[in-house]
Amino acid sequence: MLQTPSEFVPLMTAQGHPDPLAFVFRSGKLLVREDDLSLPDARLGLPLHGLELAQFHPVGLWQERYCCTTWVDAELQPQAGFAFVPLRSLFGSMDEPLLGLASRAIQLSEWARTHRFCGHCANPMQLATGERAFKCPACGMVAYPRISPAMMVLIKKDDHILLARHVVSPTGRFSALAGFLEAGESIEEAIHREVMEEVGLRVTNLQYFGSQSWPFPHSLMIAFTAEYASGEITPDASEIAEARWFGPEDVQPEPPPGVSISNRLLNAHWPGPRSQVVVG
Repeated sequence: MLQTPSEFVPLMTAQGHPDPLAFVFRSGKLLVREDDLSLPDARLGLPLHGLELAQFHPVGLWQERYCCTTWVDAELQPQAGFAFVPLRSLFGSMDEPLLGLASRAIQLSEWARTHRFCGHCANPMQLATGERAFKCPACGMVAYPRISPAMMVLIKKDDHILLARHVVSPTGRFSALAGFLEAGESIEEAIHREVMEEVGLRVTNLQYFGSQSWPFPHSLMIAFTAEYASGEITPDASEIAEARWFGPEDVQPEPPPGVSISNRLLNAHWPGPRSQVVVG
């Protein structure tokens, strides 16, 4: 599953290193070598793109290598042999520990990009001391990296589970229901609201399953299971293209990506034979 490697140590202060892992993002895409999907090295790759380590933000240490990140303007073009690649397209192609680090780095680079100036008084922001934050030297406003919590719920009804295809899904796959929390809501309240809004059902017996950072662009997916209580499936046409119950007699549809918690949630509760489960 997409996650930070267990041996990773976060850092808030830049460090010197002869061969850092440098994550460079442009419009949400990661700069990599085209031949092997490796990161640009500090000796050739970064200078080739006009980049210096002084403009990078610290991410942490992994396997004794300093990890850092930065963003570049949309106008910057990759040099020969390099490309800016969407993180989603690297699923299954880049080593999972490195992909997990990239998912953390992209959120920090986006935070740095969108907090160059104070949102209150428009003065240039400065990195705070001792914490991951920007602080305005003029008015004192503090800005931390943004995290947007979202709930995910797999609804069970006897030996069936409910899956849906979302209208805006880039893949059109069936998955569990999901949605962002609103201001003032608990996760449980968001589940009841989203389920009613999206498919017109009531649920009960909510059980926590797990969570996962999801960097598109800065979500925290919090997954649950729930039991069907009442109602008939009535999809909200503006959000749900199709929703239906899947049981032991059904062949599992193409699952979500293997690095996602949605895949883990579905595989843990698929009602059919285990031989039908395909990990993406």
